[in-house]
Amino acid sequence: MSRARAIVALDVSGAREAAALVERLGEACDFVKVGSELFTAAGPQVVSAMRGGDGARDRDVFLDLKFHDIPNTVRSAAKRAAALGARLITVHAAGGRTMMEAAVEGAGEHCGVFAVTVLTSLDATALGEAWGREVRDVEGEVLRLAELATTAGVRGIVCSGVEAAAVRARHGSALEILVPGVRFAGSGAHDQKRVVTPGGAASAGATYVVVGRTVTEDADPRGALERVRAELLASPS
Repeated sequence: MSRARAIVALDVSGAREAAALVERLGEACDFVKVGSELFTAAGPQVVSAMRGGDGARDRDVFLDLKFHDIPNTVRSAAKRAAALGARLITVHAAGGRTMMEAAVEGAGEHCGVFAVTVLTSLDATALGEAWGREVRDVEGEVLRLAELATTAGVRGIVCSGVEAAAVRARHGSALEILVPGVRFAGSGAHDQKRVVTPGGAASAGATYVVVGRTVTEDADPRGALERVRAELLASPS
């Protein structure tokens, strides 16, 4: 299995701030996440800009909008995202197999669809409230949704590093794993409930790790990103 790759979350308020951040991070920042906040503020153009459309260096883009709608709408949205140049997109596994299949069809060969299992901001209590039933085991829910995602033909799933090893053990190389909620040892968890270090995520089988405030709010964000990359390289593959 290849080394895990770091994706920097551009959770900023606009295109200008995003461009300034990636410039500050330098060449180590070769894969970025455009999420709901930035996409809502700056629109599709920010994806094109990160792909080199503004004359800047081309970076891979993870468009993290977590589509969850009727299959036809998700198919069309995935097709538009792929046309923008997004390398990865997300859908909610809870949207069902048919919806995920539609996303895969719309995204085509060059844009990977990742199914979100259980958000890293949720624990068993919060998940039970959302599902309307008692949830004793978050890992079990992640594995259940990962199994459903596999039947839909997605490239990978999104889960916390806490469950990544169990997903890797069950599915092997059949699923890529994207792990958000990554923090350095001793850092605050912020609004996340299930967090791991970059090295911990990589050791558990992550294909990608998403780093946000751990890097972007550091006094030396470029240095922090280099620390993340160093942990990923040092972890067993």
